[in-house]
Amino acid sequence: MATVVSLGGKRKSPSLEPLLALCTDDMGRVDREIVARMRSPVALIPELANHLVGAGGKRMRPLLTVAAARLCGYSEGTDRHIKLATCVEFIHSATLLHDDVVDVSALRRGKPTANTVYGDKASVLVGDFLFTRAFELMVEVGSLDILGVLSNASSTIAEGEVLQLVSQRDISTPESTYLEIIKAKTAKLFAAAAEVGAMVAGRNGPERVGLQSFGMNLGIAFQLVDDALDYSGREAKLGKSVGDDFREGKITLPVILAFLRGGAVDREFWKRTIEKLDQRPEDLEQAQKLIERHGALSDTLERARHYGAMARDALGLFPSTPLKAALLEAVDFAIDRAH
Repeated sequence: MATVVSLGGKRKSPSLEPLLALCTDDMGRVDREIVARMRSPVALIPELANHLVGAGGKRMRPLLTVAAARLCGYSEGTDRHIKLATCVEFIHSATLLHDDVVDVSALRRGKPTANTVYGDKASVLVGDFLFTRAFELMVEVGSLDILGVLSNASSTIAEGEVLQLVSQRDISTPESTYLEIIKAKTAKLFAAAAEVGAMVAGRNGPERVGLQSFGMNLGIAFQLVDDALDYSGREAKLGKSVGDDFREGKITLPVILAFLRGGAVDREFWKRTIEKLDQRPEDLEQAQKLIERHGALSDTLERARHYGAMARDALGLFPSTPLKAALLEAVDFAIDRAH
């Protein structure tokens, strides 16, 4: 097995805890709103939805929404920021339910996926239910501009899913296409989550632009680290089976770089295992060795650090506060997971 790439010397590990502590009241309200909005007289719907939504996780996307709203001076009096954060979580959860069906995934956050437990049809339909709940929440917030941002994010995510599908197992996929996929699939919702936080606080100028950029670059960094962890992480930490991307023939940056930098023998290995999906028990370990040998893992993480730096810079116009410091630490947390 390849070793996990270190991002530096010994230091206190960055954490989401400062951000969660500052937003604890809001996130408690978000959790209650999630439970309320998952209710349905059709018993399978809340049961299956809770299997995923109630499985834990840091809820980074809704956390971004409430944190961005507070950073922009959002004042109490309405629950619009809570509804938007819940909406963001439902969009994310719906896409996860659909993703796991498409990818035939067995684990999500260390637990069996909903499609494994309840079947593909139920997972797809409950994903649709969560999408409709998300759009109900958008309408209740009462802003056409916010509706535009979140509906555009939803359509972009779907486009990213389709682009990934058509690129699957195509070893000649360029890095630019890979970046297009992760911007659409992952980063777009991070960006929208932060942007609507500014919008609900009435900040539609530089603050909105800055938070949109912060979310986009954070999302890209987050996904780059995820894709690196698939070849270097530990299953308990990753929350899914290590090597899932490899087994599914997904084209991620570590594979793209290792393929481009390898010789004829290496390239034949990638064509057999990724394009033809002709894999043997020892192939994952060989893939990890090739990725490490050609510096593909370290360079993927270097790119993640680059986008993390841009995320931090995007908050430069905001005054120094504990909330801003916690958001900056969240960037470090997203990248530091590679330890």
